[in-house]
Amino acid sequence: MMNSRAALLYPLTEFYMQMGLKLPVVSRINGFDIPESYRRLLVHDLDMTPTLEAAFDQGVHLRVLKKRISNKILTRQVVLILDQDKVPIEFGAIKIHLDSLPHAAQEEIFHGQRPLGTILHHHHVEHYSRPIAFIKVEADSLISQALGEEVQGAVLYGRLNVLQGYGQKKIAEILEILPQI
Repeated sequence: MMNSRAALLYPLTEFYMQMGLKLPVVSRINGFDIPESYRRLLVHDLDMTPTLEAAFDQGVHLRVLKKRISNKILTRQVVLILDQDKVPIEFGAIKIHLDSLPHAAQEEIFHGQRPLGTILHHHHVEHYSRPIAFIKVEADSLISQALGEEVQGAVLYGRLNVLQGYGQKKIAEILEILPQI
C-alpha cells in the first residue's frame, strides 16, 4: 500500500523508487489555496497541453526523460518544453493505458515527440480531464534537473489528473508540476 506522500506524487513515485531516491516534501492543498499565477494553469478540468499553449502563446513539445512499458501501460517521466522559448514549463509523469487508444495514436505516443493531449486531439479521441488532487511540492534534485537548477528547494505547485474516455475507460494518470511562475 502506498503512503499518502507517495500517492500524491503518483506515477512519478515509480521513478523515485526505481532510482532509489527519497521522495520530496509534498502536501495536498485545496485548489483555492494555490497562488493565482498557478491556479489559472492548474485548477480546471481541461487538458494541460492546450492550457499551457494558450497561456504562453506558443506550442509545446515533449522531452521523454525515462520510460517503461508493462502490460500495455506506458509509464514516462517527461518535460514539456515551449517550442520557441525552449524553456521547460511542466515536469511530471504519466501512465498511459495504451489499450484504451486507437492503434495510430499508440504509434504516435511511442515516438515520444508530442504531448498526449495533442495526440488525443489529433486522433479525435473523445475524453475528459478529471483532476483528483492539487499539490504543493518542494523541488528536489530530480525536479530541478528537469525544470532548471534555479528551482532547487523552491515550492512548486501541481496536480494529479486522470484522463478518462467517455466509455469510462481510463486513458492516463498524470502528475503535472509547474516551474516557478
